[in-house]
Amino acid sequence: MEKLKIAGGYPLKGTIKVSGAKNSAVALIPATILAESPVTIEGLPDISDVATLKVLLEEIGGTVTFDGDDMVVDPTKMVSMPLPNGKVKKLRASYYLMGAMLGRFNKAVIGLPGGCHLGPRPIDQHIKGFEALGAKVTNEQGAIYLRADELRGARIYLDVVSVGATINIMLAAVKAKGKTVIENAAKEPEIIDVATLLTNMGAKIKGAGTDVIRIEGVETLNGCRHTIIPDRIEAGTFMLLGAAAGEGVLIDNVIPHHLESLTAKLREMGVPIEVGDEQIFIGKGEKLKAVDVKTLVYPGFPTDLQQPFTSLLTRAEGSSVVTDTIYSARFKHIDELRRMNANIKVEGRSAILNGPVTLQGAKVKASDLRAGAALVIAGLMAEGITEVTGLEHIDRGYSNLVEKLEGLGATIWREKMTEEEMEQQKSL
Repeated sequence: MEKLKIAGGYPLKGTIKVSGAKNSAVALIPATILAESPVTIEGLPDISDVATLKVLLEEIGGTVTFDGDDMVVDPTKMVSMPLPNGKVKKLRASYYLMGAMLGRFNKAVIGLPGGCHLGPRPIDQHIKGFEALGAKVTNEQGAIYLRADELRGARIYLDVVSVGATINIMLAAVKAKGKTVIENAAKEPEIIDVATLLTNMGAKIKGAGTDVIRIEGVETLNGCRHTIIPDRIEAGTFMLLGAAAGEGVLIDNVIPHHLESLTAKLREMGVPIEVGDEQIFIGKGEKLKAVDVKTLVYPGFPTDLQQPFTSLLTRAEGSSVVTDTIYSARFKHIDELRRMNANIKVEGRSAILNGPVTLQGAKVKASDLRAGAALVIAGLMAEGITEVTGLEHIDRGYSNLVEKLEGLGATIWREKMTEEEMEQQKSL
């Protein structure tokens, strides 16, 4: 196991490039199961979730090769192999294998997912969708069993706006007989990305990116080439670290439209921002003002940026309130920031910060992916050395983070943990 060490207080300057979207990748790769010839996905991020999915597709008989950041999947020899255990449990988004395998084979067995621990993230809306399409769904020994004689189009209303359920139902419905309508669908850019891939394969999908998606089932889907969208959460993380510790940071390979809510909040704080076609420049904000922020479904402020945003707010003058309406359990980073001298308290679904404070380097632990990003930003701002453990969470979602930050002039490196430190980690 490794830990991350950051010597804070070095100003960040230069250009940093955004990788392909993690939240698209974990759905695009399972979608290749539905094709009858090879599919190429260009620009995938170099993260552990992608490596895990490669192994899972190979387990069910697929051939998966990489050419740089491009993945070629040949799904022709895939079979509906049950995946109740093993790597499937390591992946939060393993549930997309349910929709894709159900869509192709009319059956699937998938172990219930792992990933970040963010309180309950139920998949009841996914199951409701599969049942509406004609599948029988049972939960046996921690695995979901799906079986259908045939899938038929249906009208499905999601009780909760869920990105995962919207994509999963789309995957299962593209080859179902007749028409499917998903109402109260999520509108995230990653949904449009998956719909674009499926449409390029020959699916008939209208309305992706709106709250009503209409799908007309087709008999066969063919391979194609598809370029993944840039990761808006990674781009947002870079915007935040530019605002927190930068003296002019240019973020390259970004779709600015995807980040309007964050851009507005940063401008409100007094951060100078210039927006280009595929680039965003974050200037140095001298005096930052406290702001309130509330997470909402897209196009609102993303819950995935709430934790990194909290780190930046420690620099702001006055009192800020951060409210997470999406995942109430997403405040595990607060105790760690307190160790670094942050003045924060949690009340219900809100964190209340008073600033500005000078953060001090400390030993901290990332409990989930975005908490990890928050602690890295805090470490870059802090005086002295910060040591971050729990790197496996960060590696799930940020590709080559150390190298990218070194490119901006950060003093950041990985170190092997001692046996003693590893034992301490287990007890935490």
